[in-house]
Amino acid sequence: MTAPTTAPLTGLRVLDLATLFAGPMAATLLGDFGAEVVKIEHPAKPDPSRGHGPSKDGVGLWWKMLGRNKRTMTLDLSKPGGRATLLRLAETADVVIENFRPGTLEKWDLGWPELSAVNPRLVLARVTGFGQFGPYAHRPGFGTLAEAMSGFAAITGEPDAPPTLPPFGLADSIAGLTTAYAVMTALAARERTGEGQVVDMALIEPILAALGPQPLWFDQLGHVQPRTGNRSPNNAPRGVYRTADGTWVAVSTSAQSVAERVMRLVGRPELIDEPWFASGADRARHADVLDEAVGGWIAARTRTDVLAAFEKAEAAVAPVQDVRDVMTDPQYQALDTITTVDDPELGPLRMQNVLFRLSATPGAIRWAGRPHGADTDEVLAELGLTPDDVTALRAEGAL
Repeated sequence: MTAPTTAPLTGLRVLDLATLFAGPMAATLLGDFGAEVVKIEHPAKPDPSRGHGPSKDGVGLWWKMLGRNKRTMTLDLSKPGGRATLLRLAETADVVIENFRPGTLEKWDLGWPELSAVNPRLVLARVTGFGQFGPYAHRPGFGTLAEAMSGFAAITGEPDAPPTLPPFGLADSIAGLTTAYAVMTALAARERTGEGQVVDMALIEPILAALGPQPLWFDQLGHVQPRTGNRSPNNAPRGVYRTADGTWVAVSTSAQSVAERVMRLVGRPELIDEPWFASGADRARHADVLDEAVGGWIAARTRTDVLAAFEKAEAAVAPVQDVRDVMTDPQYQALDTITTVDDPELGPLRMQNVLFRLSATPGAIRWAGRPHGADTDEVLAELGLTPDDVTALRAEGAL
């Protein structure tokens, strides 16, 4: 259960105090590349992600992915023994990730002054809905609120339909990726300064960055991006099109050369000579004409024939796949994107592999999410606590 010595983050120790998705995902990403991650959960109230979504034999499947490569222990930080134990753990750690509401760690005398006093090299990543300060800082914050506040929902959906929220944790996922990046940035700074620092991560900010130049457009032009469904204001044809056998394909023409290939393929080369065809934005203003040409051609053919013809023409197309298709897609299979992990509770599990491939120091899934508190005694013994110490902590309710 140790990281391969070639993993790039071997030797890095991370305490994951966070719950649900953004903070724990950041810890998962670090663990995937060799960091030793210790997941610390409340003794009576485990991470709610263990109960999210479908389960098998009473075991939450989402947790199996989110909890992979983590050792699990219990600790009640509000108890004196729990506080003292966390400080001892923090002495040994490089990173602490937490997502309590601002002021909660301080209420337990576990804020940055106390943590940095025992370990000046520590990086403390604080993940909240709205950040550590400002008028909304103490509100409960979730990814759904970030998806609404950022402008994402306002531009998602059909023009004459309500704003649309994603059916998965989009804001949390973007924030999880960003938090892992922020932690690595803080660790790189530590190499120069010798000192740790606090990462203040607000869910409402990374998703806003992912939305691109909308604030700049508004600032300079007063432009507010409308909902356009699957169409893009920047190019056309672009969208999903139904095939003769009732499936769907997605077409993109972000490059001018690809747009021209598509029109030749669908038998409408004369449209290329139209003055408005020369730029993506102008093509987008004539999306009805282009969609009729492309959609009609695709509707007369099966998905297999459409994909083959687009590939031969070197035009950009992809099938609209659900998870059943993803599991058998030959490109994903070649990349081992969905890999198999042996699990002592549920047997072989198939889940997404590590996020990227490194040629010399690859990451790996060493184990799937473990039961609540499974490694408590082992972690405490490594910390130097005796069996009597552990018994006393249990008597206090700290474990």
